[in-house]
Parts: sequence; C-alpha cells; structure tokens
Amino acid sequence: MEFSHVSVMLNEAVDGLNIKKNGVYVDGTAGGGGHSFEIATRLGGSGTLICIDQDPDAISAVSQKLSSFDNVKIVRDNFVNIKNILADLGLSSVDGVLLDLGVSSHQLDDGERGFSYHYDAPLDMRMSQSGISAYDVVNTYDASELIRILSLYGEEKFARNIVRKIVDVRSQNPIKTTFRLADIVRDAYPAKYRKNGHPARKTFQAIRIAVNRELDVLEEGLQNCFDSLASDGRLSVITFHSLEDRITKKTMADWCSGCTCPPEFPVCVCGKIPKAELVNRKPILPSDDEIAVNNRSRSAKLRVCRKI
Repeated sequence: MEFSHVSVMLNEAVDGLNIKKNGVYVDGTAGGGGHSFEIATRLGGSGTLICIDQDPDAISAVSQKLSSFDNVKIVRDNFVNIKNILADLGLSSVDGVLLDLGVSSHQLDDGERGFSYHYDAPLDMRMSQSGISAYDVVNTYDASELIRILSLYGEEKFARNIVRKIVDVRSQNPIKTTFRLADIVRDAYPAKYRKNGHPARKTFQAIRIAVNRELDVLEEGLQNCFDSLASDGRLSVITFHSLEDRITKKTMADWCSGCTCPPEFPVCVCGKIPKAELVNRKPILPSDDEIAVNNRSRSAKLRVCRKI
C-alpha cells in the first residue's frame, strides 16, 4: 500500500521553524515526507535536513519523496533518541525540530496495521512494527493495568465495564482482531452513549498509546529535542489529542518560566531564568478550509517555542 499522509498545518508548522538557508533541521516524525519536503525546498540545496521515523513504511516513503535532495539524511529511529542520532552524524546542535505527533493517515488507513476499528485486521498497532503489540496488551495485561490504560490514555469513563468484558471474553478465547475488540467495547458500552461517536474510539487510542509508549516518549523526547537546539533554535510541535497537548503546553511553559520564588521573597534565591520564549502565546489551529479538506486535522494544535 502506498504511504499516504496529508501533512497538517504544513506551512504554519514549517513557518514556525524560521528556516535559515544554511541551517540544520530535523523532522522527527517524517511520515510521508510532507513537512520534510517543504523544509528541504526552503533550504534550497543548502543546509541539512535530518528525517527521522520509526516506521519502516515511512522511511521507504520519505526516501522516495526526497530522493532528489542531496542535503537530506534519513534515519530509522524514534525522535526520543535525537541526541544519539545527531552524535552519530557528527552534529552537536540543530536550528530547528518539527514534531507531528500521533498516528499517521497511512497507519490508520492501512487495515493490515491494526490501528483502526474501521478495518478488520490482526490487533497490532505497532508504529515501529516491532515489540509488544495490541494483541499482547489486550490478552495478557491484568485487569487493573488495562483499566489504568483506558482511563489515563483514553480518558474512558466506562473503562471498568470494558475491561470486565475483555477479561471475560479472553478467558474463553484470545481476542485476535480489531473488529472483535470493537464489538466487545460496543457490547460493554451503555446503549444511550453509543450514538456519541464510535464506542471503541477511546479504547483504541488508549491501547495504541500504551503499545507505542507515546506519552513516555513524548516527555523525554521534547526535552531531548530542546536540549539539541542551538541558541535561537525553534521547536515546532503539532498535537492531536488533549494528553499530547497538555504535556507539550506544560513542558514549553516550564522552559519559558523564570523565577519560582514565593512573591513575598524580597530577592530571587532560586536562580531560575527562562530558557525559551513562546513564538505564539496561543496554539495555532487549522483553518476552516483545511478542516474541510482534511477532517483529521480538526483536533490539531500547533505550538512553537524559541530557545533563548
């Protein structure tokens, strides 16, 4: 299947990097290469672009899309490892990093990957196509851990009902497919709430986040990306759900905050000074026109900060 992904807020996210012709930039979630191609185009053959993705399908797609650029380096890895990646390339810092978080359109639309409840496929959901799968999570995690995952990562208020049903079903036969899991969630959902979107949406999101350790990787990855920025470098981050955005917002706010001493202290004793400043005080949202063309962009938020 061809790797198809519509880059959300393409120009806005790349504008946030304030591209310099001779700069060094990282697309930490290269995907289908949309943002990468725009960055490479703006570099105009100068500077360097490093494209990172853990999905082998994405690596193949971005390699093909950017084959005409000589100043692009493509690495299969997770952006959380940016420091090691840069060290291997002989680089100590970069001028900008772009992160387009979450699952890609290709991963959702390729039924065989098991990310979506719209396609019947083996439970998988692994972005890297290696390691623990959704099948392992659903069939081997104990009930308390599954409740934690659905409650925390899916903000699912019926987590206990759903997990009770999952445990009952898997005690008889393993839960192997996306459709089977979706049916189990639907059966566990109170009837009056089933009309508010697909009942399995939050469960699938939660299991996907757990499988790929997305929030753990995000917290560490944001810090590693920021540490890798040169002075005046920029970090441009697109989030798609409240959990990602909350972490990104809080992390950037912490970098941008100064003294934390109580107001009654006559002088600062903590010595904390801002490390960054927000480029936009409020998140940038997709336009109505973009949402009309790409409905998956409707929940996206873009936050950009500049290292001082």
